[in-house]
Amino acid sequence: MQLKNIFICLAAAAICACGQVKKHQASITAEITGLKDSVVYLSIPVADSSKTDTIPVKDGKFTWTGEAPEPVKVFLMFPTRYVDFFLENADIHITGHADSLTNLKITGSASHDESLVYEASIKSIMDKEEQLYGKYEEVKDNDSAKGAWEEQAAELRKQRRKETMHYITAHPKSPVSLSLLSDMAVMGEYKQLDSLYQLLDASAQQTAVGGRLAARIAILKKSAIGEPMIDFTQPDVNGKPVKLSDFKGKYVLLDFWASWCGPCRAENPNVLKAYNAYKDKNFTVVGVSLDESGEKWHKAIEEDAMPWIQLSDLKGFRNEVASQYGIQAIPSTFLLSPEGVIIAKDLRGEALHKKLRELLN
Repeated sequence: MQLKNIFICLAAAAICACGQVKKHQASITAEITGLKDSVVYLSIPVADSSKTDTIPVKDGKFTWTGEAPEPVKVFLMFPTRYVDFFLENADIHITGHADSLTNLKITGSASHDESLVYEASIKSIMDKEEQLYGKYEEVKDNDSAKGAWEEQAAELRKQRRKETMHYITAHPKSPVSLSLLSDMAVMGEYKQLDSLYQLLDASAQQTAVGGRLAARIAILKKSAIGEPMIDFTQPDVNGKPVKLSDFKGKYVLLDFWASWCGPCRAENPNVLKAYNAYKDKNFTVVGVSLDESGEKWHKAIEEDAMPWIQLSDLKGFRNEVASQYGIQAIPSTFLLSPEGVIIAKDLRGEALHKKLRELLN
């Protein structure tokens, strides 16, 4: 009788254990009222790229199944916008209305639930930023008002970054922390990023996302403040090779931009103003374009009246210098000392003028 009871207990334990086995596939089941018959696209990061699956929609419903070796942020692209969420090996349900895609309810993913906690922590800051950005048109043509606007925007970004860093520090194992730190690493500064990365749990660092983040931070070390900018040669608008070291002895704003980049073109008048103010005070600008079309590059230079040296190998984001320094977003700028050392990064608007006044007045 005792032996029979033991077998019963073992069988029960086995059943319980089977019930606790982790799901080996991810599934998405969606029902979105008002979504027309069409397709949606699911973009999933893979190594340094991504794969995109096409999902048919019928009567507002669609389903998808696949593998998610580790929780990762994915992008679900609708005809009018995209929605991001965290995919993992679980049954994920999406419900809502096509007229309010920003308010879709996504359940079943524990990592996505974590991301909602983070979003709640920065909501008040994001609301203030949205209100402030809505006022930009009112101030853009008034230098003093625009300067005050930029200071407010910078302060709100600083507050949001502080909350993000707090979340990462408090959740060292979370895939959300990995994702947030990866986002920061698009244009972040090496020392701060490396410090945060070292705070992550080993289990997070050893994921595929963690490995890519480590490699990204290693690249950013090359362009950290205090590092010498490695010399390079690229052709100018006439095809003549120009070396960065040709400008040693001057303060140089190395400006990565492109003709198709709206924020770059919007910042060009500000760079021109700085150039004109300090070109006779041991300062110059060197532009490196991430264009692929020489015609569009030349046209933008003419339209924006940029008199400084412009360089490009016309390889887009595969530009050899941009690739070497891991530039993933533009505009991206480096302010170099006369010795060729990086002393500031990504100065825009009034911040650029303030720094140049400190150095050159």
